Amino acid sequence: MEYFVIVIGSIFVSNIVLAQFLGICPFVGVSGKVSTSLGMGGAVLFVMTLATMSTWILQYYVLNPYGLGFMQTIVFILVIASLVQMVEIILKKVSPSLYSALGVFLPLITTNCAVLGVAILTIQKEFNLMEGVVFAIANAVGFTLAIVLFAGIREHLDLMEVPKEMKGVPIALVVAGILALSFFGFTGLV
Repeated sequence: MEYFVIVIGSIFVSNIVLAQFLGICPFVGVSGKVSTSLGMGGAVLFVMTLATMSTWILQYYVLNPYGLGFMQTIVFILVIASLVQMVEIILKKVSPSLYSALGVFLPLITTNCAVLGVAILTIQKEFNLMEGVVFAIANAVGFTLAIVLFAGIREHLDLMEVPKEMKGVPIALVVAGILALSFFGFTGLV
């Protein structure tokens, strides 16, 4: 039952993008097309899951035993940066079109505060390794859900008649706000 609560809570109630407002840069930057958003979601899923596993192991088997907890953020960022480099190399070989579509936003996963936030939250919530992995996967699914929904709405908006002053980023930000408000309904705040 606890895993179910972690999954539902991470995807809907405390969505990493729409409720905690982490990972906004790729959310706005890569959400122009659903296909690109799915690719970014897959990359974030891969990096977030491996980063959470790696950082949990480092925290409990290296940092804590040797009194190096103060280095948590630096170590976590180095782990995430290494994993993102691995994803870049793999995508460049396997899917050059997705690699070029993601462009600058792929290396920005390194500084995506959603990935770092989930790794740190896993430690703060004192999850065991399995709970941490479930938490990471659920948050990545929540990130993907949010970015794909937003991309679908943005694609639809491109076909609509929108006032000239609201075209592009302004209407996208209004829609992002409304989407975030809709997710607040899951928390019982609205």
